[in-house]
Amino acid sequence: MGSGKTTLGRALAQRVPGWRFIDLDEEIERHTGMSIRKFFTLHGEAAFRTLEAETLRAVAEEAALSHIKGEGSENQPVTVVACGGGTPCRPGAMELMNRYGVTVLLEASPERLLARLTEGALQRPLLRDKTPAEIAQFIRSEQIRRAPWYNQAMLRFPSDRLESEAEIAESCELFLNSI
Repeated sequence: MGSGKTTLGRALAQRVPGWRFIDLDEEIERHTGMSIRKFFTLHGEAAFRTLEAETLRAVAEEAALSHIKGEGSENQPVTVVACGGGTPCRPGAMELMNRYGVTVLLEASPERLLARLTEGALQRPLLRDKTPAEIAQFIRSEQIRRAPWYNQAMLRFPSDRLESEAEIAESCELFLNSI
């Protein structure tokens, strides 16, 4: 959460012909016809996580099928998927993502995460009632709790520099040169 998955993913898809971008949360919102926040309120986190896992599987299978059919750029049909921070922690999720694609852990500093998450806390169901100190504690505890899944990512990429168009462009270039 707050690592820049959507920002970097969308920017990469805009810069590389044939690449497309899917934000898993946006896909869920499109499917349900409601915001993630509203879904959480009406159905709870457990129902959201189940729907998230189902949506991840569908997106992964669709992306794999597109690759087989040769859609996208001539040399590399690619679908960039930004999943929620908790998505990899579901049983079998990292195995699924690693089977269907190349997984990338975006690593932002605790300070950058705190700034991003404090700014957008009202839009995030798990943070909306937390103070900045509680958000900082949440970041620390979730990083520790999620590490076993996050450490299964195939690649790691620093994501502190996504705050301006220039930083996003530099990060895209660095990312594309590192894969």
